[in-house]
Amino acid sequence: MLPSQPLLHAGLLALTVLQALASDTFIAAVYEHAVILPDPTDEPVSPNDALALMNKNMDVLEGAIKEATQQGAHIIVTPEDGIYGWKFTRQSIYPYLEDIPDPTVNWIPCTDPSRFGPAPVQERLSCMARNNSIYVVANIGDKKLCNSRDPGCPSDGRYQYNTDVVFDPEGKLVARYHKYNLFRSETQFNYPKEPEAVTFETPFGKFGIFTCFDILFHEPAVVLVSKMQVDTVLFPTAWMNVLPFLTAVEFHSAWAMGMGVNLLSANTHNISFSMTGNGLFTPEGPAAYHYDSETEMGCLLLAELSAHPRLSPTYPSAVNWSLYATSITKFPGENNTFFGSVRRDIFTFSELRHKAGNYTICQGDLCCHLVYQMSNKSENEVYVLGAFDGLHGSLIKYHWQICTLLKCKSTDLDTCGQPVEMAQTKFEMFSLSGTFDTNYVFPEVLYSGVQLAPAEFEMLHDGRLQSKHGASKPLITVTLFGRLYEKDPPHPLRTSP
Repeated sequence: MLPSQPLLHAGLLALTVLQALASDTFIAAVYEHAVILPDPTDEPVSPNDALALMNKNMDVLEGAIKEATQQGAHIIVTPEDGIYGWKFTRQSIYPYLEDIPDPTVNWIPCTDPSRFGPAPVQERLSCMARNNSIYVVANIGDKKLCNSRDPGCPSDGRYQYNTDVVFDPEGKLVARYHKYNLFRSETQFNYPKEPEAVTFETPFGKFGIFTCFDILFHEPAVVLVSKMQVDTVLFPTAWMNVLPFLTAVEFHSAWAMGMGVNLLSANTHNISFSMTGNGLFTPEGPAAYHYDSETEMGCLLLAELSAHPRLSPTYPSAVNWSLYATSITKFPGENNTFFGSVRRDIFTFSELRHKAGNYTICQGDLCCHLVYQMSNKSENEVYVLGAFDGLHGSLIKYHWQICTLLKCKSTDLDTCGQPVEMAQTKFEMFSLSGTFDTNYVFPEVLYSGVQLAPAEFEMLHDGRLQSKHGASKPLITVTLFGRLYEKDPPHPLRTSP
């Protein structure tokens, strides 16, 4: 006689858990989703129309979840805005929101969908997790009624939050995170009154979660890693690529290396908004990544990762990010510097005029040192060494320290810092270091065609980002990206309760 459906599900779940417990690794998946967007409107659509649009996107996500499960994945992360898109007003997003309870209520929406009122999106996500015996991570919107006596309560009587949810293989809600650092265009949402450090335990490590813009700030990103000691960070994002330092795959891989954790990055895919680039990133570099600025196709990635990367024999040793650069008593190289703009940041640049060299330039408290050897200097390409020490951003500002070896857009030095995707010049070696005032430094190497350089560079304990055996592809940039969180000014939009 065939087993009943509940018994079959319980057996599959037990097998999944035992398999995860039997190994120090797990299989993770991320899905880059080409979101089906609603028609632009300032007026709210009906709840039925909103749900119909969300179901179209969830149909696609469910297909990715089933495929990931068939390939053995234990967890899958889907993107920010992946269920309803973006470009909403506060009023027009309301039909897409649900009341998401605190996970301590011990709730499986798939089996008890009406416990907290209508929740068709949570019900369907819960069932996707339960029916496939997999952790499902998704980004949706939360709504919370508030009292007019609350001084922070909006005039419409509710808070609205950009929210990540996690359902375990039983379909139970195990995590809820309200995005703390909203991007400037997210006026449809409220800022949480306090930052949330959301973690949960799995058979394959301790997980934390935050969303997109959060990755650039101390709370919650650094708190989760340094204080909460998570093994893996779940990262739904709708990341708009910004060369030369902030393409999704480039910075997210660098962040995982600099922080020493796994980062499961699932991006929205929309080439008209420069959104692409998802990946499974580890302290040693990318396990798998994808970048596609040409087509409108989604992409599923899977990789086997260490469940506890800090215990891995290949875990990188601690780095003193300023040790080597501060030991240089004489600054060699040419002193011909000039100023150039990388977006709105004014860098100090020095042109690399020879095939080989030894340069140092400074700005503010930061000095950057470069030793390099080009293997085939293209006559129509110019490279510079650059330094920046200051506040970045227009409305929301935060403090960067950046040392970079950078290809200019043309031979005109005024183009240095403008976006470049292609190059011809290869380097036999490079070694970049800086006198950083922070322990939070993220190493980036980006090749022509927006390609990463896995296993082709290393971070020495004295703070040098160094090539191993020369660059196999033409180089766009080599960068040490530092964050001085303690110098960030107060947030201009976040209000106290």
